[in-house]
Amino acid sequence: MKSAPQPVSASPRRNRSRQRQAILDWVQKSDAHPTAAEIHEALLPKSASLSLGTVYRNLDVLVAAGEVDEVAIVGGATRYDGNISPHHHFNCDRCGQIFDVNLREPRGLRQRLESDHGFSSTHLRISFFGSCPDCTEHKEAVKGTNARPNTIQHH
Repeated sequence: MKSAPQPVSASPRRNRSRQRQAILDWVQKSDAHPTAAEIHEALLPKSASLSLGTVYRNLDVLVAAGEVDEVAIVGGATRYDGNISPHHHFNCDRCGQIFDVNLREPRGLRQRLESDHGFSSTHLRISFFGSCPDCTEHKEAVKGTNARPNTIQHH
């Protein structure tokens, strides 16, 4: 005689849901475009059982659901953005920060992409690269001294 199947505990699903919500809330409050490892490190004090793998799995679910965007960085770890409204990014080559940039879509760009290259675009996100205002200011200040770049002068 077969034994009756054991009921599946609701606890694991609830934990995953609670963890996913905690990840979503934290990413949406952050404007730093964090990596999965940074999210894990930030949430670990409140949830000691949270594994990095769980963070990655939940981020995959949140991205697939359209609740979080991935921000791919050339040569770096994927970063995540809780701001899913249409916007672009500025990547500072010096300090590594990523900033949201709210600019209008260049008029006719997607139409030219389709007519000139045959691609059909559903949305547009432009990534700019260079120096942020703080790094540009620091670079200019260093340029005026005999100091090596990336050296902070203490007066």
